[in-house]
Amino acid sequence: MNAKNVLHYAADQEAKFVSVRFTDLPGSWHHLTFPIAHLTEDSFEDGFGFDASSLRGWAAINESDMLLVPDASRFWMDPFTDEPTLCLIANVMEPITKEGYGLDPRSVAVRAESYLKFTGIADTVFVGPEAEFFVFDEVSFHNDQQSAGFSVDSEEGHWNTRRRGSDLNPNSGYHIRPKEGYVPVAPMDTLVDLRNTMSSILAEVGINVECHHHEVATAGQCEIDFKFSNLLHTADNLMLFKYVVKNTASVHGKTATFMPKPLYGDNGSGMHVHQSLWKDGVPLFAGDQYAGLSEMAKFYIGGLLKHAPALVAFAAPTTNSYKRLVPGFEAPVNLAYSARNRSAAVRIPMFSPSPKAKRLEFRPPDPSCNPYITFAALLMAGLDGIQNRIDPGEPLDKDIYDLPPEELANVPSLPGSLDEALIALENDHDFLLKGDVFTTSMIERWIKYKREKEITPLRLRPHPLEYSMYYDI
Repeated sequence: MNAKNVLHYAADQEAKFVSVRFTDLPGSWHHLTFPIAHLTEDSFEDGFGFDASSLRGWAAINESDMLLVPDASRFWMDPFTDEPTLCLIANVMEPITKEGYGLDPRSVAVRAESYLKFTGIADTVFVGPEAEFFVFDEVSFHNDQQSAGFSVDSEEGHWNTRRRGSDLNPNSGYHIRPKEGYVPVAPMDTLVDLRNTMSSILAEVGINVECHHHEVATAGQCEIDFKFSNLLHTADNLMLFKYVVKNTASVHGKTATFMPKPLYGDNGSGMHVHQSLWKDGVPLFAGDQYAGLSEMAKFYIGGLLKHAPALVAFAAPTTNSYKRLVPGFEAPVNLAYSARNRSAAVRIPMFSPSPKAKRLEFRPPDPSCNPYITFAALLMAGLDGIQNRIDPGEPLDKDIYDLPPEELANVPSLPGSLDEALIALENDHDFLLKGDVFTTSMIERWIKYKREKEITPLRLRPHPLEYSMYYDI
């Protein structure tokens, strides 16, 4: 696609405005909206000026001028605006050099794909994420000096078995027990129509939904899977996916969250990331080794497992992420690989014998991550494994959760907190710097932001549970 195609599409759709979207360092979407007359062919070269100093983790006030340069390959009409609005995704560019801004996540993904081709190992990395989320009926939270707390509610929640019904809102008794929410039918699954609507809207904006279903947790945990694509396109799609899910829920009087662990004592929301390398239309991960893998795929696994402690600083990037990544529970914290085994950090799906279906699934990430940075980091770890022939060792074809302590002691594990993950990233990031995909300053900014804006505020605040444990000391 080119600028002319975008302009023709905007005219056909009678667009009145254009929303130019970009992603900040932590991974949230932002946009500027212009009357459609301001969008011309030159806009795709010259861009739109904006102030980058007001964005989280970005430029200082003395270097705030940046450009948003739209990418003509991805456009759609916003399904949620009253006035017809064309949407474009932009890269953030330095206005003087016209190079990608070093802290722009999408520019990192662009450089990662370029570096992959430069290596000659492959020309395409396909990525397929499975982003789980919760849909609640109500949420409230507060953090004051003298008071803190949160409350969520969902008609599906098992705690509502005791709710006193009314004529307008009777209690049907159909509520999902903890950890028993995986793919039930209605009336237990109350959200099938909402997910149908989400899926239809996703199709309208160019995202090919493959399947949707209720997930394991009570109280509205869901999953909608969409078709894989190359790294950059998939990261774009994931940002759009989250936008559609949240706004569709809002239109229907509900609220959706991609927070990894909103509920105590039930499954959290993960985002398993499927990956495969291709060259000249040929899949490179299929072979005659374990689970039908090629030697290249095994080395890619070796890179993922070696660098996993650093990777989760991006892939599980919140303090809340480590409420999900807890040994002995549902998340894979043990650094092993296995076929079909969902207790391993790297799983090799075995649904199909086709070489085109051969892929790896990295299971620790969650949907709070910035997809541009996360997918790029996973690719760089895998490529490092291939370039240095990193042997992942023997597969672990056992339920890791049930291993005896003496055997489990030999299996390395992920960091137990965001703080530990950041330390791992500080100590292991040279593999990210190859090809200038990541920069030292970007990694340092990420670590500084996470420590100052997320870890320290949580460390300073008393937790409500501490009152239960310690008040009467």
